[in-house]
Amino acid sequence: MKITNKTTLAKIVEKKGGAEVLMKNNVPCLGCPMAAMEIDKLKIGEVCKNYGLNLEKILEDLNKLKK
Repeated sequence: MKITNKTTLAKIVEKKGGAEVLMKNNVPCLGCPMAAMEIDKLKIGEVCKNYGLNLEKILEDLNKLKK
């Protein structure tokens, strides 16, 4: 599965190493109680835009993970 800006955080954390890549890139949602309730709706592109994170780098890191 190729991860894009429309991929949900839930799908990303299901992928082996996905949560680690998000944490390494300072994606705050993994520790947020509110996000935990919406993780299946939050898209990585929207999260990066809201927090000023480098979407291109995060997608590159995520898509390097083994399938």
